[in-house]
Amino acid sequence: MNYHIIPVTAFAQNCSVIWCEQSREAALVDPGGDAAKIKQELTQLGLVPAQILLTHGHLDHVGAAAELAAHYQVPLVGPHKLDAFWLEGLPTQSRMFGLEECAALTPDRWLEEGESVQVGNVTLDVLHCPGHTPGHIVFFDRAGRLLISGDVIFNGGVGRTDFPQGNHQHLIAAIKEKLLPLGDDVTFLPGHGPLSTLGRERVSNPFLQ
Repeated sequence: MNYHIIPVTAFAQNCSVIWCEQSREAALVDPGGDAAKIKQELTQLGLVPAQILLTHGHLDHVGAAAELAAHYQVPLVGPHKLDAFWLEGLPTQSRMFGLEECAALTPDRWLEEGESVQVGNVTLDVLHCPGHTPGHIVFFDRAGRLLISGDVIFNGGVGRTDFPQGNHQHLIAAIKEKLLPLGDDVTFLPGHGPLSTLGRERVSNPFLQ
């Protein structure tokens, strides 16, 4: 799996373009805003997304999703349906953060633990990792040893759990029981900040000790 990170919004959110090397089929993950910038970088890469994948329903991860889905005429896929209230409340989130209003949205397909998503010849396993939000999911390319972790785990940190229906205990359990067992060699693309590996975080992340 190839990837390219596009930092967007005032929250420096990592929107990821991922694509299959053989087929050149691409997907866009968590386009949180700055739609014009994302379109420009996709053009420079020579890629057209076939779908837009969402890890969770926070505004800084979905703010440009509806606009880009309409522009490219592609489906919105994910997150888990337990994040429906976040997606329905996008106008309220916009006001809360003082940003341009973002309309409520409903994905074309909700995702659940155990399902998978195809990007060309690459299979992404779906893991439900609640805590930051109740419906947060992550995408795992098992063959390529690449994890798209959203706001579950970061380089040296973990996701905030002080939002509605957040739960720190559930978050840490998801990391320890679902993510770390994937293997120390797995590189993850977090929703914010630099990349890391699960092995590095297992031994150095202060929230996991």
